[in-house]
Amino acid sequence: MNEIEKLKKEYKDYAKENGFNLNPNEKIVDGVINGLIARKENFGEKYCPCRKMTGNKKDDKRIICPCVYHKEEIEKDGHCFCNLFTR
Repeated sequence: MNEIEKLKKEYKDYAKENGFNLNPNEKIVDGVINGLIARKENFGEKYCPCRKMTGNKKDDKRIICPCVYHKEEIEKDGHCFCNLFTR
């Protein structure tokens, strides 16, 4: 299983455990996951590709996927900011 498929399964299981879904649009999911992989390679963590990094590891910890904002965004908007997870 390659890293993209591994992360898809991990995030799909995470979503199911938390009462929401992985976005059914494969193109969106692949784009976000590729961004997460790139950020992990470049910065050492799977920082959300849709959020601005500060360069301060303590502050940026909040945007490691799944970020601290996703549950509230899903409840409010029906999806998280990057559209990886949906209601």
